[in-house]
Amino acid sequence: MIDSALLSTVLEQVASRCSDHEEVLLTHLRQSHPGTHFSICNDDDIPPRMSPVAANRFCHLYYVDSAEHCLRLTSDAEAATGLVVALRDSEDA
Repeated sequence: MIDSALLSTVLEQVASRCSDHEEVLLTHLRQSHPGTHFSICNDDDIPPRMSPVAANRFCHLYYVDSAEHCLRLTSDAEAATGLVVALRDSEDA
């Protein structure tokens, strides 16, 4: 389960580290929140049918469920085991 406190914390971390390279940001998130799966992509890589669960001017956050064999995006916070941080283009900010 992913709670709203984690969403807020991740949004703050992304905002404060917005100039970091994606791999540096990903490593920071994984070290800060062990046991939570994180992926980073561009927001354009997310299917348009998915709605973000949280957002700021730098990114949209989406829930990931890894209970099955493959990872999948979900809208269910209870089933979520991680987050996709979908970075927004600077023109979108």
